[in-house]
Amino acid sequence: MAGELILVVEDNDKNRKLVRDVLTVRGYRLLEAVTGEDGVRLAREHRPDLVLMDIQLPGIDGIEALRQLRADPALAGTPVLAVTASAMTHDRQKILAAGFDGYQSKPISVRPFLEAVREVLDRRGRAG
Repeated sequence: MAGELILVVEDNDKNRKLVRDVLTVRGYRLLEAVTGEDGVRLAREHRPDLVLMDIQLPGIDGIEALRQLRADPALAGTPVLAVTASAMTHDRQKILAAGFDGYQSKPISVRPFLEAVREVLDRRGRAG
């Protein structure tokens, strides 16, 4: 079911536009942040159904932003999917060990990206 609110935390304009275009055409509603701090603030204000988080951000990085989201009782259960250019195996292990609900490498490949978003949202729906 589309219509879910997704927060995209991404500092690269082109990457953010691609994610926006891909998700809005599928009927998702979007919020966008350029920094980890703004991402955490918007998540607290709007309680999104899913957060798509870049790892390398200006200010606090995506791992620290995730830590802050997980520390907030109102947001602790919000799924957060890492979307990052850090594609090395040890980076992926570090990202998943930090507590992300999944991982997508950049540049995104549209079909697998949409499938991953849907899977995380469906998992959340079954859990909640």
